[in-house]
Amino acid sequence: MEDGRRGSSSTPQSRKIMVIADPTRESAAALQYTLSHAVLEQDELILVHVENNCGSWKNAFSSFLRLPSSISSSSSSSGSSPAAAANANANAANVASSLASEIGQGEGNFLEQMKRICEIAQPKVRVHTECITMEGVKACTILLHGDKLGVDVIIIGQRRTISSSLLGSRRPGGSLRGSKGVDTAEYLIENSKCTCVGVQKKGQNGGYVLNTKTHKNFWLLA
Repeated sequence: MEDGRRGSSSTPQSRKIMVIADPTRESAAALQYTLSHAVLEQDELILVHVENNCGSWKNAFSSFLRLPSSISSSSSSSGSSPAAAANANANAANVASSLASEIGQGEGNFLEQMKRICEIAQPKVRVHTECITMEGVKACTILLHGDKLGVDVIIIGQRRTISSSLLGSRRPGGSLRGSKGVDTAEYLIENSKCTCVGVQKKGQNGGYVLNTKTHKNFWLLA
């Protein structure tokens, strides 16, 4: 599956991985997949939220994601011992698996909460957040911003619906002007210059269904 990894037995190259961050279960699943399967410790992780001019998400979705208290306490006790290093991947998987189900109440910026989860799951990975204003169509805004940042991989949560399945995606280079029925994830997958992975969560322990330009409906076990 082409998730953008550049496997190497020597020194792997650092990559810029952009995750489209929204206060939705689909976005939580995309971040969960990223932390447990896609990102490497030398990578840079960029959480990007595309907002409308009104910015109403700040009040409506201020706390969609909540950091589990069990994860917070376990992170403070982790050290740099060989045993801790050996358990790093397991810890990341545990944190990621808790992400989608930990939706609670409280106050705070969901982007910062997602960033905090990333820092706990993958403490060696550089993580930062960006909130950009949508100009025209969301998919085009994301593509332009990805090109500006020079990202290597785009990961986005994907919701499969009957309408998107029937409509399909726009052809590479196709115009989005005046189109209201465009599936953002599908358009990114087909038109992104870099690898774009659409992520769908299949139940609590059902793994993921991944979509890229060359792989469709690839089932990855959790």
